[in-house]
Parts: sequence; C-alpha cells; structure tokens
Amino acid sequence: MDEIAVSVIIPNLNGRELLKDCLASLEKQEFKQFEVIVVDNGSEDGSVAFIKEHFPWVKKIIQNPSNYGFAMACNQGIEIASGRFIALLNNDTEAHPSWLAELVKAAESNPRIGMFASKTLFYDRPDVIDTTGHLIYPDGLNRGRGRMEVDRGQYDDRLDVFFPSGCAALYRKDMFDDIGLFDEAHFAYGDDTDIGIRGRLAGWGCLFVPGAIVYHKYSATTGEYSPQKVYLVERNRIWIVWKYFPFKMVVLSPFYSLLRYLLQAYAAISKKGAAGRFASRYSTFRLVAIVMKAYIDAFLALPHVLEERKRLKKLKRVSNEEIYRWFRIYRIPVTELALKL
Repeated sequence: MDEIAVSVIIPNLNGRELLKDCLASLEKQEFKQFEVIVVDNGSEDGSVAFIKEHFPWVKKIIQNPSNYGFAMACNQGIEIASGRFIALLNNDTEAHPSWLAELVKAAESNPRIGMFASKTLFYDRPDVIDTTGHLIYPDGLNRGRGRMEVDRGQYDDRLDVFFPSGCAALYRKDMFDDIGLFDEAHFAYGDDTDIGIRGRLAGWGCLFVPGAIVYHKYSATTGEYSPQKVYLVERNRIWIVWKYFPFKMVVLSPFYSLLRYLLQAYAAISKKGAAGRFASRYSTFRLVAIVMKAYIDAFLALPHVLEERKRLKKLKRVSNEEIYRWFRIYRIPVTELALKL
C-alpha cells in the first residue's frame, strides 16, 4: 500500500444520510494516498453500521457512547492519524474529485505554511460561496470571506487568508505537534477560529487554495439557526478574545460587541440577517436570553481561560503590531456580520 499522506477526519452525529454523499466523493478523489477516520459521536441512526456495510474501505472508526463534541472528535481522530497532513471534513459535504490533490500540491509547495483553506460552495446552490477562508471582527466573531456572493471567480487567486473553515481544511501535522490540538472546552463552533489564531500566533500561515472545492449542506447536522449554535458561538468567541487578543483589544472588544448587538437588534426587528431569521423562528426574547447565558457561562470559566492565556503565551512568536495588522486586513465589516445571512 502507498504511504498515507493525508488523514481525513470526519466527525459524525446522526449523519447516516449525509455520509453517503460525503464518503462517495472521497472514493472518487484523484489523490489516493489518504485514509479516512470517522469519529461517531453516539449516533442513533445506524451511521456506523451503514459505513461498515457500504464503505468497508473506511478502516478507522471511533465510536463514542455520546456526543463528545466536534473539538474532541477532531482530537480523537488526530491522535490515531497516520498522515503527514490532517484534513477536516464535515459529514454534510461533497468534495470535488481534485479536492485533496489541490490541497496536497499547495502544502508540498509551501512547507512553512500550516493551514490550507478550501473553496466551499453551497451544495444546493453551487454558484454561491459559503467560504473562501475566514474573516474576523474585533470581538472575536468570524464569518466566511465572500459568503453568500455569487461565485464569479472573484476569489480565485491563491493568497494568504486568516484561517480556514473547519468544514473543509488541511492542516500540517507538524503544526499540531507544535501548538497542540483543539480546545475541547469549546465543544463545537469557534474551534477553527481558536486553532487558526493559535497557529497564527505561533508563526504558521494560512493559504487559500481556490482549486480545492467542496460543496456544503450548511449546518445540516446541527441546524442553521439552532439555540445551541447561537449559545456556543457567542460563548466561545468571548473565550477566544480572552485567550489570544492583546490586552488593548480585550478592553475594546465590548464596545465592538455593543455596536454589533445594536445592529443585530435592528436585524431581529426588521427580520434581516441571522438574528432576524432566529427571531422569526423563535423570539427576540429567547435570543437575548441565550446571549446572556453565554456571557454568564463564559465569565464562570474566566479563571480557567486566564490560565490558558498564560500557558499559550509561551507559543507566541509574533508581535502585537502583527496581530493589529491581521485585524486590519482580515477584518469583516459589522454591517455584513449583523445584517447578512
């Protein structure tokens, strides 16, 4: 058997129907030196039996008794991975046949870059962009570059981006050996932000690879605007600010959040953006209650998070000036964050 260059890790939760397209697309990959590791988080829909019956070539399956979260599932996969590169792939995706080939070619040509972002398009609207790498707001919230834009090739240059979406990304195993694995306290959402910023602080770059295309059934597993997602996104972005941002940015972060909340309140009332969609499905009151709970739980964990900040400071190999530069060139406008889906 050829050497395994890439370990593709697929976290799964009740994704039997989704795995059919996902694993079938991996069978068609032009690049063949890879293994697949499925980490099942206590599925009750027969996902594991389905994989064993229909995709017997998937030799590594980890079965957790319950939902351990995305971050822990990724870590479990990384710990048994044989490849020099780690590819994360959502179960609600379908990879283009050249996906791995394009990523590996880029990685082999850029040995000092640790992260590689795919071009992710919507599965049901393949001419519309989901993400071409991530942008970030100064309060720690992030969004895909080019999200909801019609793909006219405007993002087809291979260039430096802030960090990749964990939906479909390639990481150099050496980077994980250097900076550590995903923060399991996050459970889900913001995991890619956390590991992306940590990699950046340690001096690892990120390259967008436009030829590495993946089609994404957005939030098919967890729900596009679920209360759990809102809670985890808000709590985890607070932790990311406290763990990684320079002190001046930590102090200023609440003011950026206040501006975002004001625009999101307008969005909820006028039924615009994600806040408007959530308010229509649930209520504005529930949205506020979830955000308040996220803040309370984030603050309850403050001593632990500050210990993490102290520990992770030892990894830092870039200046604060470089960090400020990131928030200039990779910054997302608050209007786009608050008012668009």
